[in-house]
Amino acid sequence: MADDAISLIHQVELDLFKQFAKITHQHHIHYIALGGTMLGAVRHQGFIPWDDDMDVGMLRVDYEQFLKVAEQDLKGTHYFLQTPWTDENYALSYSKLLDRNTFIEEKNNVNNARKGVFLDIFPLDRIPDSPARQRRQILDMRRLDSRIYLKLRYNVIDNPIRKFHASLSAEQAETAEDFKKQRESVMTMYNDKAALMNVKNLASQYAYEKEILSLDQLNDTIVLPFEDTYIRVPADYDGILTKIYGDYMTLPPENARTEKHIVRLITDNQEFEL
Repeated sequence: MADDAISLIHQVELDLFKQFAKITHQHHIHYIALGGTMLGAVRHQGFIPWDDDMDVGMLRVDYEQFLKVAEQDLKGTHYFLQTPWTDENYALSYSKLLDRNTFIEEKNNVNNARKGVFLDIFPLDRIPDSPARQRRQILDMRRLDSRIYLKLRYNVIDNPIRKFHASLSAEQAETAEDFKKQRESVMTMYNDKAALMNVKNLASQYAYEKEILSLDQLNDTIVLPFEDTYIRVPADYDGILTKIYGDYMTLPPENARTEKHIVRLITDNQEFEL
């Protein structure tokens, strides 16, 4: 059953990625695969078999352009572009392209934001060279993350008390939106410093230094096969993946080959447990 669910998730995610890639191609927007998606393209020519998400990233200016054009291009489709602004209950600092025809439950992620099989779309922002300023920026961002999660009642476990939670009041929604704006200001505070040559996915799950990219790494890309399509990755994928994973071509032990996010999938009136 889990294998069937992963296969269905991969099919939906591949469709989401193709829609994303179509929009980026039509509007000349540059992107790269990130993290496990980059690793999957290099090691498996597609998905890591047990992975249950896809990650792409783009420079903030391209990210903002994508959000603008995608809003128009996706009208009347079964896709939903979930951002901190299109879903008031959504607390994360990046965007997701969702399939409206699916519903998922995630590990340690109980909240009222819209749920569906997704493609993660991350902005990449310039970061300072000074380690002290790097620490200050990420700490300020995480402090605002915490305030937003609290205000939007994000929980790591479900519990009966949640059943009595009403929708957000206008005041709660306004406060959360203000925190989101503050967080975005923190994330983008160095983007006007042209002398800074490194960018980062500030929402990354990896240790801070592991997913710092130079602008050269971001801009110098190649295209690799990914399932029945192609995906753009940095030409220096070896250096990037080695920094993140070490010996990335060696498979992890079998007990570590588990899904990261999704525990239940509903699609086409079928329900799957992972």
